[in-house]
Amino acid sequence: MRIIWVDSCPSTNSYAASMPDVDGGVVVATRTQTAGRGQRGNSWESEPGCNLTFSAAWKPEGVLPREQFSISEAVALAVVDLLAEKGVEAKVKWPNDIYVDDRKICGILIEHSVMGMEIDRTIAGVGINVNQREFVSDAPNPVSMVMLTGRQYPLQPLLERYAEILKHRLGEIADREGREATHKEFKVKMWRNDGNFHPFRDKASGSIYSGKIVDVEDFGYLHVEDEASGERFKYAFKEVEFLL
Repeated sequence: MRIIWVDSCPSTNSYAASMPDVDGGVVVATRTQTAGRGQRGNSWESEPGCNLTFSAAWKPEGVLPREQFSISEAVALAVVDLLAEKGVEAKVKWPNDIYVDDRKICGILIEHSVMGMEIDRTIAGVGINVNQREFVSDAPNPVSMVMLTGRQYPLQPLLERYAEILKHRLGEIADREGREATHKEFKVKMWRNDGNFHPFRDKASGSIYSGKIVDVEDFGYLHVEDEASGERFKYAFKEVEFLL
């Protein structure tokens, strides 16, 4: 994947979406992102020049629109791989945020454009907290690599390494066997998929309950079991909230 750095832009996802050619994969990174977007329309706080804020854009090979959750898994696991190389043990908070214990170190926003029976382009916006030591927004639980390890990291080689890992991960999901293996690994590396009960909020009803994750389908649906009733609930993205 070729890497393009820009000093400042409102959103690397928007920048990547405007590029006419993403053959072979393109990564657009910026030192200052002025209007970064997160899941559910949230903003992403990033001190200029301290963190990795970038978007990778490519045309997926071998992945049908109904299999797109495997792309989300590959993008998230690539971040977990990168952090592991730096001694940071991270997990994937369904569907694709990255947590260390109960603290968020990375946010991911994935957008697909579909043409007919194919995914024409995928854009994965990624924000990794790297060298930022203080966070001033109302985000409840941010953490960074420097806060965890005491070490600062040069951003360019870190991004280059992520691009390498991502390319490898995307190659793995290009066939059914690889997608199945990636899905199994994703479930092992899921945050709070530990057999214990944790607090959840059902967004449709507003009810808060103690539940445990029992499964994640290939298509991304999350299954949670209610501790009190034993009832199992099935959620699509944005239908359930993990509570700290």
